[in-house]
Amino acid sequence: MQADDFLFEELKTLQKKVNGTPGMPESLKDRIFGMLQRLERMAKLGHYASEFDTLSRYIETVCAIPWAGETEDKLELSYLKQLLDKNHYGMDYVKDRILEYVSSVILLKQRGKDAFARTPVLLLVGLQGVGKTTLAMSVADALGRKFVRIAMGGIGSTLELRGRSKAFPEAEPGQIIKAMIKAGVRNPLILLDEIEKASGEQGLRADVMAVLLEILDPNQSNMFRDHYVDYPYDLSEVMFICSANNTGTISTALMDRMELIKMPSYTDDEKIAIARDYLLPKIFDASGLNNDELLIDPNLWPGIVRPFGYDSGIRSLGRTLESICRKVAKEIVDGKNKQVTLTAENLKYYLPK
Repeated sequence: MQADDFLFEELKTLQKKVNGTPGMPESLKDRIFGMLQRLERMAKLGHYASEFDTLSRYIETVCAIPWAGETEDKLELSYLKQLLDKNHYGMDYVKDRILEYVSSVILLKQRGKDAFARTPVLLLVGLQGVGKTTLAMSVADALGRKFVRIAMGGIGSTLELRGRSKAFPEAEPGQIIKAMIKAGVRNPLILLDEIEKASGEQGLRADVMAVLLEILDPNQSNMFRDHYVDYPYDLSEVMFICSANNTGTISTALMDRMELIKMPSYTDDEKIAIARDYLLPKIFDASGLNNDELLIDPNLWPGIVRPFGYDSGIRSLGRTLESICRKVAKEIVDGKNKQVTLTAENLKYYLPK
C-alpha cells in the first residue's frame, strides 16, 4: 500500500470515528468533515504530513469528549449519611451542612428542576489534611457520580484551564476538558482543589478567577469554550465542589457564587479515634500486617498523634503510622520478631526520625 493510499484509509477511519461518537453536535461533525475534505485535497497534491498529525490528534480528542452518556444519580440521603459517618470521624457540623446541601439537590431533581442552576457551589475551607478531598469523594460516591480532581495549585494561566488553539504545535485541551474525558460522562463530580493557589501573580490570578466564574456560573457554564476544542461544551450537568486552605486570594465575584463550609481542625482526642479506628486498619492492610502483629499500649496514643508538635490535619499522622508499620513489617520479614508491642521504652525507636 502506498503512503497516499494509507492516508486515505486513515481519513476514512477518522470519519467513521466521528460518525460513531454518540451525541456529538451535527454542526461540529460538519466542521470536522470539512477539515477532512480539505486534508484529502491536500493529500492529492502531496502536502499533508503535519496537517494530518494535527487534525488526527484533534479528532481523537474531540471524539473522546463525553457529548452524551450520564450516570444516574442515587437520590438517597441516608446512604450519604452512612458514607460520611463511615469515612469521616466527628465533624458533625460539616456533615450536616453537606447533607442539607445535597437534600436541596435531591429535592430539586425529584421535582424536575435544574438542581445546579439553583444551588451554589460548595467551597470547603480548612487547613491541609483535615479531609476536604475525601469529603468530596464521599459525596461523589454517595450520588454514584464519577470523581475527578483538578489540582488548582498547578494552574499558572488561563490556558491551562481553557487549552491552547490547535494551530499551535503540541497544543492540547485544558484541564476542564481533560477532566471530562477522564470521567467519560457528562455529569461527573469535579473537585477544584486549592483554588486559592491558582497562579501566584495577581494579574494572572484575576484572569484565572474570571474563567472559574464562567465555569461555575450556570448562566455561562452551558457554553464553555475550550480554545483547543473551539466549540461550546455544556458543563451544566457537572457538580463542582471547590476547596481552599483560606479565602484570601479568591475573588469577591467567585465567593458570591459559592457556599462556604469551614472545616474545623481535629483535636488530639479526635485524632486518636481516627488513628485507632480509621487509619490503622487501612495501613495494616496496605503494609501486609495482621491485627495481632502490632499491639499498641493505649496510653501511647498521645505521643503518636503529636510526635513533632501540633498539626491540624491527619496526613502526618498517617505517615507516622505507615512508618511504624513498615518497621514492624521489616522485623517480621527478617525473622527478628513475630509480634511487636509498642511501649513507652521502644516508642521512640519505631517513630519516624
